[in-house]
Amino acid sequence: MVLYLGLDGGGTGCRAAICDHMGRLLGQGQGGPANINSDPHGASVSILAAATAAMVQAGTTPADLVAVLGVAGGGLAGPAAALRDSLPFAQTLVVNDAVTAARGALGTADGILVAIGTGSVLAVQRSGEMRQYGGRGFLMGDEGSGAVLGRTLLAQAMRAGDGFAPDSPLLAAIRDEFGGHDGIIAFGTKATPAEFAGLAPRLVESNDPAALHILDQAVAQMSDAIRVLQRGQGMPVVCLGGLGPFYATRLAQDWDVRPAKGSAVDGALAMARDLGGTA
Repeated sequence: MVLYLGLDGGGTGCRAAICDHMGRLLGQGQGGPANINSDPHGASVSILAAATAAMVQAGTTPADLVAVLGVAGGGLAGPAAALRDSLPFAQTLVVNDAVTAARGALGTADGILVAIGTGSVLAVQRSGEMRQYGGRGFLMGDEGSGAVLGRTLLAQAMRAGDGFAPDSPLLAAIRDEFGGHDGIIAFGTKATPAEFAGLAPRLVESNDPAALHILDQAVAQMSDAIRVLQRGQGMPVVCLGGLGPFYATRLAQDWDVRPAKGSAVDGALAMARDLGGTA
């Protein structure tokens, strides 16, 4: 019997679910971080752990599954193909996690997804076609993400310590906690995106002037990106991810921000059923 596996994987973990041709949920599972660009081996381990847990619950095997995996880095052709070819499922499609998140959040309607957690990515669904924007990783993109916000906070703390930017209580506290510039540099040299992102709540939960300035810049950058993607259409915007609620509140001043219709796993399952020709 053919069943359908949907998986959502990002910088902090992954979730998998299996359903039948009617969409009835049969099994679920969880795994660790799944960024197939920055850590392909670790992502593969996490994906298989989540999928295996779901298969055990569903009482099925890989040979029975049509799978759609939405994972961080899935928009890159090389890593996506390598992961697809390594997996044991009967049929597999690997896409960026923004694609499956957008399908779950928007259903089949036109709209824009803003997915922001450890990383960030946008997706537009227009006339039944989905296209991803951004999501190019911590070093080359992920604007407005938790990792970039954390890095910006540390950089600004050092700039303020040098007298190149206005100081603030938060920036001074960061320098003290990390042991000055040397400590910040030592942390930044080895820190993962998730560890940088661990600093983002210090900004979101603060009224410190430096925090407000950093967040204002990030929101303005994201709003400008949405303006470009809208093409004057005024499509609804859905914000997901760990920082989704923060951005939803701020972006609602300029855009028609709406709640998600479903989760990224819901989107992956819908795409799997499409792939298998049942939906």
